Amino acid sequence: MKSIGLIMAMTAVCTLAVSAQDSEPKFTIKPSARILLDGAMYMGGNGDVTAESGDTRFVDGVAIPDFRLGAKASYGKWSGKVDVGFAYGKVGMKDVYLKYNFNPFNDITAGYFVPQFGLNSETSSVMKPSYEEPTSNEFFNANPRLLAIQYTYNKGSYFAAASVFAEANAMKDNATAMGKQAWGAQTRLVWRPRHVDGDAFQIGCSFNYSAPNNEDHTGFLYTSNFPSRVSKVLLQQADITHARGMFKMTPELLLLQGRFALEAQYYYLNTARKDGFNNYRAQGAYGMLRTMLIGSRYIYSMGACGMDTPLPGTLEAVLDYNYTNASDSKAGIFGGVTNDISCTFNYYINKYMIARLRYSYTTVRDRVVEDLLPKRHVNILEVRLQASF
Repeated sequence: MKSIGLIMAMTAVCTLAVSAQDSEPKFTIKPSARILLDGAMYMGGNGDVTAESGDTRFVDGVAIPDFRLGAKASYGKWSGKVDVGFAYGKVGMKDVYLKYNFNPFNDITAGYFVPQFGLNSETSSVMKPSYEEPTSNEFFNANPRLLAIQYTYNKGSYFAAASVFAEANAMKDNATAMGKQAWGAQTRLVWRPRHVDGDAFQIGCSFNYSAPNNEDHTGFLYTSNFPSRVSKVLLQQADITHARGMFKMTPELLLLQGRFALEAQYYYLNTARKDGFNNYRAQGAYGMLRTMLIGSRYIYSMGACGMDTPLPGTLEAVLDYNYTNASDSKAGIFGGVTNDISCTFNYYINKYMIARLRYSYTTVRDRVVEDLLPKRHVNILEVRLQASF
């Protein structure tokens, strides 16, 4: 009987041990990769450009503007990501972060990533339906990667994210070499009374405050390029000196109904300046209309607080208009006033591959920047094949 009891006890211990092992979270790791193949043709824009001008010429050609390798890992409530990018012979660190999920509705992220600020923070650079991000989003530096910590609440009709961060150069130089580190804080607040596939409506607003982050930490340098990566040509530039700090905000709107979707944002920036210099103000906006030529309905993503990637086999057309005013006569800064209109066709070949065709017409005027023409325009025809695994 004692032997039987001992055997039963040992069996119970072994069973408990196996159960404990079964309940132990599993560690998973998944490699990731991304590649872009671009081709572009430029019409107009080079007429007044000379060898003495600081303007870069538009040159037809092809490029691989982005190639990335990385890995995603998870263990229980913990997850993380490491991403390294290769572009034009240069290597750069992309996402490097850890995330902890308290529960399905609350999480905290720390590392080098894109903190939430406006609609464009919910999609990566290659997943923009308009081929490239809107010029306003680029000029106002709405979604840079930053060394940050962020808390997110995401449940039902409400989404909220708040983050504090150091300047992006903190990933390139140590604090001693920098002499000083700029800091900032921002938040994104969204209300979405409807948030299901084929029927969604959301409005929100994001706010940001940043300390001066140029090389000597006395100002800001804000720029944008013409919307192409094959030829990189400067579009706008605002060198904001004698700065105390910068406040910016962006209200957002998303309307999704069946095979149609509307996305829009407005941007406002106000830089407080010292030593008797007037504050610098800039503003911009874009509106994007999306429609499925082949496909049934758009998909809403709760996790991203925005639209998800359409299903394989979908063909969509995207009309986009952008306006950005980076010139402020009272501040004596004339970064340029730009208008951009584009039409993009996106074919979602399968789960991993997308083909894009885009035409755009971009103009800039009222630009007083050293070595740059005050007015310029270009017509761009671009094609892209991209794969993400």
